[in-house]
Amino acid sequence: LLVLLLLLPLMLAPPTQVRFDSVDYKNIVNWTPPTNRSSLQFYVQWKIYGEPQWLDVDGCQGIKKPQCDLSVVTSDPREWYYARVHASSLPSTKISSPVLRLNLTEQGIVVRVKPPRQMVRKMHSILHYEIYLLHPSGQEEAFRLNCCSNKLTLKKLTHKDKYCLQAQTLIPLQAKSSARSPVKCVTTL
Repeated sequence: LLVLLLLLPLMLAPPTQVRFDSVDYKNIVNWTPPTNRSSLQFYVQWKIYGEPQWLDVDGCQGIKKPQCDLSVVTSDPREWYYARVHASSLPSTKISSPVLRLNLTEQGIVVRVKPPRQMVRKMHSILHYEIYLLHPSGQEEAFRLNCCSNKLTLKKLTHKDKYCLQAQTLIPLQAKSSARSPVKCVTTL
């Protein structure tokens, strides 16, 4: 089952007549742009029913054409899929990686993230962060800080081991993300 959700960007009507056209499991989502401005860009995301995270559709980020082929990601007929479309007339801006601050305590590593620029800081209510922890073994672990949170305490770490961290800013409603921040490493107490 394919379900559509529309994201409403600021002061821009959503796409209309959004529909899935599916023939022999070739699943194409089509829509009518809200205006005929050539500067519009569309961003399409998908997820499986019950999963919390929306995923970008490869090849359908910042596109000009009002359609997207989701066949590769919606190929299992037993699953319920959702798709959402966001239209933007804003210039395609890049988001800088966040500033990463680390403090060592007896409990573990306290990680704080902050957007690097004032304009992005004003958007705190829609910002999310992904924190990447590289263990001494080389294994990477990811932690999500949802909107309005910018602090994480990493516990149960091995004493006197070196851990490296990076962070990434995510703006899910605009289907945007930053590059990862520079790596910062600390040795636990």
